[in-house]
Amino acid sequence: MKIRTAMLAALVLAAAPAAVLAQPPGPEKAREPRTDAAPIKPYKIILVGDSTMAPGSGWASAFCDYHVKSSLNCLNLGRGGRSTRSYRAEGSWEIALNEARVKGYAATYVLIQFAHNDQSSKGERWTDMTTEFPANLKRFVEEVRAAGAEPVLLTPLSRREFAGGQLKNTLEPWSEEVRKVAAETKAPLVDLNKASARVVQKLGPVDSMKLAMAEPIPEELAAAQAGTTLPPRAAEEARLPDVPTTATGPRGQVARKFDYTHVGETGARVFAKLVADDLAAAVPALRSQLVP
Repeated sequence: MKIRTAMLAALVLAAAPAAVLAQPPGPEKAREPRTDAAPIKPYKIILVGDSTMAPGSGWASAFCDYHVKSSLNCLNLGRGGRSTRSYRAEGSWEIALNEARVKGYAATYVLIQFAHNDQSSKGERWTDMTTEFPANLKRFVEEVRAAGAEPVLLTPLSRREFAGGQLKNTLEPWSEEVRKVAAETKAPLVDLNKASARVVQKLGPVDSMKLAMAEPIPEELAAAQAGTTLPPRAAEEARLPDVPTTATGPRGQVARKFDYTHVGETGARVFAKLVADDLAAAVPALRSQLVP
């Protein structure tokens, strides 16, 4: 009997019109009348900066992953090794401006964080701290506004080097230049250097190592336990082996290494939250779009 019942049911289904089978479960009268969705007006944040912001080595991807709502498009254009001079010279700044010009957003904000590589001695990177660097920042601010977007300046993420148990904040003078430009141009300021330095000092030389991309070697750990960190190793020496690849899979690599500048997942989460909190205070219009 059970076999015959199953066969009859199969025959009924086979003979049923396609339109009937396509009906969703439940009574049709339960559906609401058809309407069109209201036009969306999302917000947009473009993040411009160096490796302390870039994917894989900085905080900005964690900011986009954990601290914005789906009604905010978050684009990380941080690139390793760039300064206010080289970011423009290579064409990355024009790419960022093109993104800022895109229409359809309730508002677009461009977050700008440089100084680590402006402080470098490499020919394509370095700028003078009191002349070129602030002039470059002012030009960024002017061009973002001309593109129809809102600039937000960030002081550079603190390094995590210590002497005698005290943080050596070598980027504080550069941060002061950023603060001056923000005040002169009336651009919102996220003082990431101040906030990150406070967190790193509280953690101390040993626990702040947990924010890095990789583990320290025993000598680095021992020095930190004594209160004074060793100078960073050369990148080639400190770099971890590349992640294995396959013939048909992804081949790109991020240079994973231990140092006192770049951050791993834990560090990215810590500093991304600082940015989210301070950005909400600096730009009240974004508070509804940011997640704690």
